[in-house]
Amino acid sequence: MDVNSGSGLASPEQLPGYEFRPYRGHGDHDAMAAVRLGCAQQDRTDAHSVVEGIPTAAEIAEASAGLDDPSRNQVLVEHNGGVVGYATIRWWQERDGTWLYLHRGYLLPEHRGQGVGSAMLDWAESRIRWLVRQHGTTRMSVIGANAMASEREATALLLEAGYRRVFSLVELELPDLQQLADGGPLPATIRIGAVEPGNYRAAWKAVVDSYADAAFTQEWAFESFLATADSTCWRAAWDGENMAGVALCSIRRNDPAVGEVEELSVRAQSRRLGLGRALLLDGLRCLREHGARTARLYTGTANPYRSYELYESVGFRRQNEYVRYRKPA
Repeated sequence: MDVNSGSGLASPEQLPGYEFRPYRGHGDHDAMAAVRLGCAQQDRTDAHSVVEGIPTAAEIAEASAGLDDPSRNQVLVEHNGGVVGYATIRWWQERDGTWLYLHRGYLLPEHRGQGVGSAMLDWAESRIRWLVRQHGTTRMSVIGANAMASEREATALLLEAGYRRVFSLVELELPDLQQLADGGPLPATIRIGAVEPGNYRAAWKAVVDSYADAAFTQEWAFESFLATADSTCWRAAWDGENMAGVALCSIRRNDPAVGEVEELSVRAQSRRLGLGRALLLDGLRCLREHGARTARLYTGTANPYRSYELYESVGFRRQNEYVRYRKPA
C-alpha cells in the first residue's frame, strides 16, 4: 500500500474497482450512516447499545467533528462511485502514560473477503505510524483496534495481523424498569441524595479515584466532566460529610426510552455496605420517573469488584461484548 505524505491512501490499481479517498465533510455523513446500517445484520449490531449502536448521519457528523483533522484521519472506500466502507483514527493518553492510537473500520458484508478490509487496516496502521513519528511518541505508543465479539470477520482479520486481545467491555440491559428489585438496609450514617452543582467536583473525584488502579483507562479532566454534566438522575451517597459513592445516570439523548448508568463508583473504604446497590436502584427509579422504560450499562470484564453480581441481582442481563485489541506501533 502506498503512503502519500502520511495519508496511507491505497493505490487504485491494487484494488480494481475500489478507491480510497479522504473524508470530505457534510456530504459524506448519509453514506457513512448507510454503511453502518448495512453492516448491522451481519455483525449483529445492537441498535440500542450505549457502547456502539447504529448511528444516524447526525451522530456521525458529531463524531467526525470531534476528530483531530478528520479529512486526514478518516478515509472512505468507494466502489464504482458508491461508499462501501470507512475507517477512522483517534488517539489519547492513558493514565499510565501510554499513547493509544485507535482505529475502527466498517465495510459492507458484500465487499468483504476481497482484500478490502486488509487494505483498510494497512491504511490505518500506516497513518498511525506516521502520526507517532510526528508526535514524537514512539517509545510510549501502541496501535489499538475495537471489534464486537459478534464481528467474526473483523476479529479474524485483527488476530491474523498480529493483534492481541487486552480487555473487553460487556454491555448489560435491564429490560423493564417497572420491575425493580428492593434495596437493603444501609448504615445509619449513610444518606443518599441528588448531586447539586456544588458537589460536581466531589462526584468527579469519586469516579476518577475508583479507576486509580485500573489498566487501559483514559485520563478524565474535570473540564471534560463538566462539559457533559447532566445531573438530573445523578445520585450520591454521603457518609457524614464525605461523599462515599456516586451513580451517574442519564436518559439517552437520541433514544429517550433508554436510560444509561454511565458510572457507578463507591470509594474503597465504603464498599461492602450496600451503597452500590442503593445508589444503582435510586438512579434507576429516577430514570423511570423521567420516561425511560429500559436501562443499559457496560463494565469491564476484568472488574475486580464483582460488579456483575450486583448488576445481575438487580435484573440486568448480558448483551454483546466489545473487545479491545493491541499491537506495537
